[in-house]
Amino acid sequence: MALSEHIQFFPLTDQGRVRDLNEDNFLVDKKLGLGIVADGMGGHAAGEVASALAVRIIHQEIRRRYDLVKAYGSGSASRDAAREIMHSMEGAVLRACSRIHEEAKSDASKRGMGTTLSSLLITGSHGFVAHVGDSRIYLYRDGKIQQITEDHTVYNELIRRGRLTKEQIEKVAQKNAVTRAVGVYERVEVDTLMLELLPGDQFLLASDGLHGYINHVAELEPYFEDEDGEKASRELIELANKKGGKDNITSVLIRVGHTAQKDTERARRLAVRREALAGMPLFSKLHEREMLRIMQVAEVLEFEAGQDVVREGDRGDELFIVVDGQLQILRGEQVLSEVGPGEHFGEMALIRSLPRSATVRAIDKSELISIRRSDFFGILRKEYELAGKLLWQFLGVLADRLDQTSRDLSSAKEELAAEDISDAIAEDEELGLADTGAVPNGAPSDGQADDGEAEEPPPQSLRDGPTSVQLNKTMPSAAAVAAARAQVRGALGTIPLVEVEGSTEGQAAEQAGRTSGS
Repeated sequence: MALSEHIQFFPLTDQGRVRDLNEDNFLVDKKLGLGIVADGMGGHAAGEVASALAVRIIHQEIRRRYDLVKAYGSGSASRDAAREIMHSMEGAVLRACSRIHEEAKSDASKRGMGTTLSSLLITGSHGFVAHVGDSRIYLYRDGKIQQITEDHTVYNELIRRGRLTKEQIEKVAQKNAVTRAVGVYERVEVDTLMLELLPGDQFLLASDGLHGYINHVAELEPYFEDEDGEKASRELIELANKKGGKDNITSVLIRVGHTAQKDTERARRLAVRREALAGMPLFSKLHEREMLRIMQVAEVLEFEAGQDVVREGDRGDELFIVVDGQLQILRGEQVLSEVGPGEHFGEMALIRSLPRSATVRAIDKSELISIRRSDFFGILRKEYELAGKLLWQFLGVLADRLDQTSRDLSSAKEELAAEDISDAIAEDEELGLADTGAVPNGAPSDGQADDGEAEEPPPQSLRDGPTSVQLNKTMPSAAAVAAARAQVRGALGTIPLVEVEGSTEGQAAEQAGRTSGS
């Protein structure tokens, strides 16, 4: 049974102790699984108009997609339905923004009105967030509290950019001014997020009249732990009023109840997937909210034994992380290696389209996480700070790979040199020309021909070029063998450690030949 069928809403709003009007608005639609908090701004009750318009329009727009929302919740929708729902949430906020802006232009008393907006839609086993401004959504999961929305304020922007210290920012006069609001301009950038729900999850949607009195998220824990949701919501309002109540106060507490055992198992699997992502160097430096953004675009795929995940020569656009099962990497029918849980392949496909260099085939039933290039680029375009972290980490991954390749080539070079020298020594011993100086019976000694005259110098090709070896086929001398050894070492010295971009193995060999002067 879907988690969205086990949801409780506990909404409450209050004017506060200072304001003459309550410009906050909220909405709860239990059937749709929708909760909204909006904090209006603007003089002469214009803020109340803006927040009320936003709540009403967004509700109407989401209700128009009721069939899609319910189909997704029941599991009967296509794999792209989640993306459609996210676009619907964003589109609803943009339509509200345009409508509020038009209303303000038509009435001089409402000029500049706008509203913050934090909304959460729960359907099936997922939550969809659309957010603008400085209202907040908190998530309480497994005893931990995290803010899953970002404050769009001058204060937070200065903190994020690291231009000033917190002490310096405290002295900024307009530090609490919002940098994004619905309706102030015709369009606004909307933050969206999709996250998988777990049994026991709780959400708190709060206007700044409430969260402004929360110094640390841990202070919210007693209210999440209180089994009486109505009492918890009421006490949150009382907390803000006791601390001053200088603004309107709104709280919408949402609780996802415990269901069947299969959902508990899903919770465990979700934790395993998160750990698999966090274990990748590419994502290892992300904080929790950023990791939620990555998990939003991570798709879980299952493969049966013998099924190909990717095929050699096919163009790919996905990164894969193994969650469960074993897979083999093949070139042709030759098995190169195996990968298992926590390992990954295909990360280069996130930045460029290239043919797959090998086939990856499931040995047994396997579960993988897939991230598509289009979704990855979507994050880079929209999340500037996250994009900087990801691209920096990608450079680190490439640098590590280049370093490993150089070490592998160096090792291969040393092994090749050792093999060639061993072959030369073995040939010496076979011909009886070991370092003892012994020569076969009947053969002239080193430096002397049969008739007692000095031996002719080595052939021209042996003396002039390190890539062309000619030995006396009847009986090579020790000097000739020594020259051959030097020749091998010289040839090895022309092999580059790092292949230049665009060159192939054949081109590299050809270049080596040109360098040697052959």
